[in-house]
Amino acid sequence: MKNLLLGIFFLTVVGCVTTPESGKQAFILTSEGEEAELGRKAYAEVLSKERLSSNNRWNQILQRVGGRISAAARKPDFQWEFKLIESKEKNAFCLPGGKVAFYTGIFPTAVNEAGIAAVMGHEVAHATARHGGQRITISFGTQLAFEGLNALFGGGSSQQKGLLMAALGLGAQVGVALPFSRGNESEADQIGLIYMARAGYDPREAVEFWRRFSGEGGSLPKFLSTHPPSEDRMKALNEEVPKVMGEFGRSPQYGTGEKL
Repeated sequence: MKNLLLGIFFLTVVGCVTTPESGKQAFILTSEGEEAELGRKAYAEVLSKERLSSNNRWNQILQRVGGRISAAARKPDFQWEFKLIESKEKNAFCLPGGKVAFYTGIFPTAVNEAGIAAVMGHEVAHATARHGGQRITISFGTQLAFEGLNALFGGGSSQQKGLLMAALGLGAQVGVALPFSRGNESEADQIGLIYMARAGYDPREAVEFWRRFSGEGGSLPKFLSTHPPSEDRMKALNEEVPKVMGEFGRSPQYGTGEKL
């Protein structure tokens, strides 16, 4: 029993990490390097099935915003990539290690560069806060996280691969319902707003983006949804905006940027 308690204490100490910007504690059994490798493989798999957009102007805007947000995230060890996928889907994601994809369907809702920055800040925050690692830890448990991780890197079963993709935030792409929790989403909103302001985009535009986004479709009741209800999200963002205006004031200010 003594050894078991010592083992649990050791795992807890080793697995506890502090989330950047928010300062929250999280228990993660995977390393950042392992998560980045999973992100690289998942990114390659997604891109192999999707068609990249040939819209040069939107691609240039995505690269510009991506460069500024990634600099604001202060993760020079990430191998950043930004790809624009041709699709009507209003979606975007950032995988561990800095692998970012935007779907063209979200650009009309973004309206301007600041709208893209709001979405990208949120998605990048999922990666820097290691939400994928948190989900993997929860999903597979201690034994599988330690003993089965190598097998999962090597391919594993289709079910294992699906669970991994879902844990990384790509559940919709592989048909597995394992999205981020409301807590992760709220934390990504908070951190993403900091990144947006630090990158020089007006953080007040984040509220406007989510207002437009929520107005284009209904939302599930709170108890059925893993995302914060739109009204709660906008209220929380409004409360956070004054806290990040100092970051915005210290940055080269691009305001709302170029219209899309």
